[in-house]
Amino acid sequence: MNWKTIGKSLSHADMRKRIFAVLGILIIFRILAELPVPIGNAATLRQLLNNLFNSSSAPQLLSYINVLSGGALANFSILIAGLGPYINASIIMQLLTKAIPQLEALHKEGEFGQKKINQYTRILTFPLAIIQSIGSIYLIKTYAQSIGGVGNITAHAGILQWIIMVSALTGGSMLLMWLGELVTEQGIGNGISLIITVGIVSRLPSNIAQIYQALVPKGHHMKWFGVSLPINHQQLYFGLGTLLIGIGLTWVVVMLNEAARNLTINYAKRVQGNRAYGGVTTVLPVKLIAAGVIPIIFAVAFLSVPSFAGQIMSGSHNHTLATIGTDLVSWFQSPSATTFATEGLKAYIYPVVYFLLVFAFTFFYTGVTFNSQEIAENLHKQGGFIEGVRGGEQTEKYLSKIINRLTFFGAFSLGILALMPIIAQIFVNVSITIGGTSVLILVSVALQTLRSVESRALMVTYDQYSDPEFFSDNEVNDMLKPKTRLIRKFIPSNGLKTKNKKAIKQS
Repeated sequence: MNWKTIGKSLSHADMRKRIFAVLGILIIFRILAELPVPIGNAATLRQLLNNLFNSSSAPQLLSYINVLSGGALANFSILIAGLGPYINASIIMQLLTKAIPQLEALHKEGEFGQKKINQYTRILTFPLAIIQSIGSIYLIKTYAQSIGGVGNITAHAGILQWIIMVSALTGGSMLLMWLGELVTEQGIGNGISLIITVGIVSRLPSNIAQIYQALVPKGHHMKWFGVSLPINHQQLYFGLGTLLIGIGLTWVVVMLNEAARNLTINYAKRVQGNRAYGGVTTVLPVKLIAAGVIPIIFAVAFLSVPSFAGQIMSGSHNHTLATIGTDLVSWFQSPSATTFATEGLKAYIYPVVYFLLVFAFTFFYTGVTFNSQEIAENLHKQGGFIEGVRGGEQTEKYLSKIINRLTFFGAFSLGILALMPIIAQIFVNVSITIGGTSVLILVSVALQTLRSVESRALMVTYDQYSDPEFFSDNEVNDMLKPKTRLIRKFIPSNGLKTKNKKAIKQS
């Protein structure tokens, strides 16, 4: 990372304008995350949700939605739906691009085709935002009744109030998508990723406070350099160990995120007319975790279905359905330290299924995004080949073999990262949502944003070379001074040596 170039770019008005624009949009996002949904008794419901997320029995799905929305769910804000509809629409369009030949042909048309696909993604986001807004209200209502003991929050809501609530949530989701695209247009990183990252960072203080309250009970004091601290020796060591684990986890996530296998690609040299093309060597990087955090989002969404169905079935008058519903709720609820201690093997159903889903979806999504056949065909058309591998079918088999091996280890690592909050709850009886998944998002977005800032800084600082006064006479003289001294060292000022003069005359 060239920090010197980034520092120089800050002296340009265009760079400062872009950075301030991005910061302003992120501030607007944080303000919108505090605006409540227009519904009766919203203050009571907000207090209920805050108590729910601060407890160890917080559902995994709601915890992830709350983190990705920047605490909007806990605040019962109009951004409850967040960027979920846009992310789902993007995933659906990626899958449809591989399944529908017309979309695949449009994808190959370059920038024009990409703009069309982005437009289709925005259009698909709107109905998905309506569906997710209605689902979010029902989901909150169900958990408010079952966990919080609050009555039906929509009991007295008429058609007009339902329209207002759904419109507010849908408008908040579409507005958030627009803000994300505005950030992307500034060229300082991906806007959607930055908004998600700001949402995660905004939850860090509350999560640190929860861990601190769990580790530091009242009534314990310890003197450290004459200062009385509300901790004891055991808790101090535990806190330092937690800090070291956090640093180590961040380092591991950085290594996993940046890990890639570089395949050497050679291009055959060809001559057309008087010009020669090709004859160069490049590198094709194959990432260890090519799917990112998408498999975890898929897995959490699938795991929420049995629990939500169990919530509905448990209220049935049929005894068998009610029993099945109660079992589904207990089996597919995020376990805590108490659950592991009391329920035995039942507590391991959720983590095991969660890990297997993440593992399976990693292979599925990597297979969709990394098409070995398409890459092999493109290399063959461009005259490229992998060193030591024949083109065509052999290249396709070789790429498939490489990606399967990398994906196996990457899927296992991603599953372990997804289970980090659950593993941490065994030792600390607090709902920890900032786990390996959140760290993975923070690391990948931070690295991507820094690369975008560096690229923009290089573009800004390149303008100085077009200045006619950039190479002044003094600078040219300074550049030539060392060469002049070097010449004088070998050629004396009084001319050539006598021996050399005689040699010249003889010649």
